[in-house]
Amino acid sequence: MINNPQMPAQVTGFLVRGGFQPGLQACGGTVDGNWKEDVMAVKDGYSRAAKAVSRFCGRPQTFLLAVGVIAVWLISGPLFRFSDTWQLVINTGTTIITFLMVFLIQNTQNRDTQAIQVKLDELIRATHGAHNALMDLEELEEASLDRFRAKYAALAAAARVKLLDGGDDTDTPDA
Repeated sequence: MINNPQMPAQVTGFLVRGGFQPGLQACGGTVDGNWKEDVMAVKDGYSRAAKAVSRFCGRPQTFLLAVGVIAVWLISGPLFRFSDTWQLVINTGTTIITFLMVFLIQNTQNRDTQAIQVKLDELIRATHGAHNALMDLEELEEASLDRFRAKYAALAAAARVKLLDGGDDTDTPDA
């Protein structure tokens, strides 16, 4: 049983486009109302817009559109006699787009990292013999994280020595 107030003890449905659908059960227990509100908060305006723009910008057609815009700009150069205004248009446009994309990329990276961490935490939780203390490591202070890293570096070094001596490195030593 999970003893984490931020995770539900039981999920009785799953989030799909259009709402919450019954069907999935995991972890045993009940879902509290606050957790459902958190899940549904994914639908806030910024998240929806960031996801939509991220999906759009990641498509090959969007890249081709950007190449097309630059081609039109280049072709229009002689029409505008390669003026300062002509150059300013592309410089301003690309600067604005780049500035906004920084935030979009960071949002996407944060969301993906959080999802991966939750999945890793679930794998640790569900694996018999795994050290549950390793869940949520990303929240630790740097010094605590360094101590964990040093323990696992020592385990890896010992396993490599064991391999060089013809041994096996597939056991589960204590961390």
